[in-house]
This record gives sequence, C-alpha cells and structure tokens, in this order.
Amino acid sequence: MKVYNCIKDFKPTANTIVTIGTFDGVHLGHQAIFNRMKEEAAKRKGTTVLITFSPHPRMVLQKDSQNLKFINTYQKKLERIEKAGIDHLVVIEFTKEFANNSSEDFISNYVVQYIQPQLIVIGYDHHFGKNREGNIELLEKVKSNFGFEVIQVSPYYVDGQPVSSTRVRKLLQEGNVREANQMLGYEYALTGKVVRGNAIGRTIGFPTANIETPKEFKLIAANGVYACRTLIKGKLYKGMGNIGVRPTIDHGELTIEINIFDFDEEIYDETITIMFVDRLRDEKKFESLDALKEQLEKDREQSIQLLK
Repeated sequence: MKVYNCIKDFKPTANTIVTIGTFDGVHLGHQAIFNRMKEEAAKRKGTTVLITFSPHPRMVLQKDSQNLKFINTYQKKLERIEKAGIDHLVVIEFTKEFANNSSEDFISNYVVQYIQPQLIVIGYDHHFGKNREGNIELLEKVKSNFGFEVIQVSPYYVDGQPVSSTRVRKLLQEGNVREANQMLGYEYALTGKVVRGNAIGRTIGFPTANIETPKEFKLIAANGVYACRTLIKGKLYKGMGNIGVRPTIDHGELTIEINIFDFDEEIYDETITIMFVDRLRDEKKFESLDALKEQLEKDREQSIQLLK
C-alpha cells in the first residue's frame, strides 16, 4: 500500500475505486466496503484508494477531545488497512479551515480534482463535509456532473446487530471483548513496552509482564481479568491478563499486565502485543495473597479452556 500525506501527490490512475472515512475500528463493516472495492477494481482493472483524515476530525472539532478514545492507534489503523489489501491511502490533514468545506466542495475540490474516481463506494451510514451534511443522496445528486458512479454497501450484521465502531467501543468499555472481537473480525489488542513492576506476582507463582502502552486516545477495555494471547518476537503464547489497579496489592495507577503460560524469558524493554480473547471476571480485592493465588489458579484453568 502506498501512503500519500498530501492529496496533491496522488497521481490519478484509470478506473479508480474510492472510499472515504476515518475507519477507526477497521471492523467487519469496513472490511465489507474494502472487499466490494477490490471486487470492483478487479472487474474494471482498476486500483483502490482510501481517503482518510489525520488527526481524527473529532480531535479538532470537539471541545472535550481529550476524552476521545479510539479502538486502534493511528499506526495500527494504517497497518490494518494495508492488510485489508487497499492499494493507495491518501491522508488529508484535518484542520478547522478544512472542516469548513461543504460536502459538495469536498467532493469537487478534493476527491474529483485530485483522485478522479470512476466509482465511490461508501458505507450505509457514511456522512462527510461540513456539519456531516454529505451522504449517499448528495453523491447520487452530483455523480453525473462529475462523471463517477456510486455504490452504497449495506450494513454488516453480527448476531442481528449492525457492526459499527460505536457499538464496538461500547462493548469494549463494558469488557465484552468476545462480542467486540466478533464485530472487529480480529482480537482487540494492546501493544506496549514491557516495564518493571513490583514482582509480587512472581512470589506467588504467577509472574507478569507489565506493559506501558500509550493511553492517550487509545480505548482501554474495562478493568478485569481476561484470557489472552500474547505476541512476543513473532511467536504467540497463551496467558491471562489483567487491566486494573490491583486492589489486593497496591491500589495503584491503572496497569496492564499478562501472565504468560509456559514462558520464562527476560523480556524487559521488549515491545509485545496482548490480544484479549474473553473476559473472565471483575477485578476483586482478596483478603490475602493466598486467596489471590487460589483465584488465579482457577483463572488459569478457565483461560486454558477458553484458549483451546
């Protein structure tokens, strides 16, 4: 995938298939759009182009932008888009000045002028332009003037629910990673550098790797104990993780830690990725370390069963 950080750098090609959006989750609904684009590109011998924005429009337009939380970091989003098989990614710098473009001006002065699409593919609920006034009706209205076609992709349903980034965020905030993963089409994950903790877990037979992950704007799933997979130096390991303040030990700041099964290597300063498969229980304060150890043994057995 070729990335353009200025739309003017893109050189239009024949039979270009375009989509537009922020694509935070790169979930199954987004993937359905990408798949339709690739199908059309194959039929027309064309290429696929995704137009996105940085920073996220809400970070510029919302007064409480510090409270925004996204499913993927910006870099991880780009990686997932590339993995989905998109040919070209055009990143438009989102500013307050840019936000004043009407939806029709955006299509005319940016998409048509610099990308020259043959076909625009959008999701069922997509809106764009000033005050999000642009939608499928506007595209249908102007398509003949600008010489492109339009396809709107229907909602993608999982268990009767339409997949959306909003729905996935809500599930993660509730700790329901299992259902969130079903909508994402991959396992919700946190990536970070392994840092030193207080090593109490080691004294009770459950050593953990604590990770330091960028928490600003990154959505951290609800506190609790989870069955997890961990990617270390290209290899996957099973384990159980905890998001929380460790009330039995120190009532400290939020920590993210993983007990990796059948693993005994020194990995301080290594960057690892923890993938959350299912939530086992709430975080709980125990009367003693022995009581905590007894519960952790149960958690381990449950995790082994879930990760089979």
